Amino acid sequence: MKANKQRGFSLLEILIAFSILALSLGILLKIFSAGVNTAGVAEEYTAAVQIAESLMAQTGVEAPLQPSEATGLENNKYHWRVSVSPFQLTAQNLDAASITAELFKVKVSVNWSDGRQVELITLKLINKTL
Repeated sequence: MKANKQRGFSLLEILIAFSILALSLGILLKIFSAGVNTAGVAEEYTAAVQIAESLMAQTGVEAPLQPSEATGLENNKYHWRVSVSPFQLTAQNLDAASITAELFKVKVSVNWSDGRQVELITLKLINKTL
């Protein structure tokens, strides 16, 4: 009496193994694609911050600091706006005649696709002309 035992995997076991493999690969690809998208968004934010910092550094250097507004387009993608406005420092014990400097508020905003925006604001100081 010989027992005829076959060794190997049944069709059902192979189908279950392939299903688990397909599900795992799908999850891994989704994680990878989300990482790539996040890296792309981070790259856009980095470029926008660099443009804003550059514009902020140029303000008051290439031309005298005065109330103004300027707009432009960088790399055919990033729309920027620089606005300069007087800033009034209010202090109770300061004599207006003794102040020999003026403050200006410089605001730089950079917009790009999907309504994303970076905004930098600083104060710049200049000597008053007497």
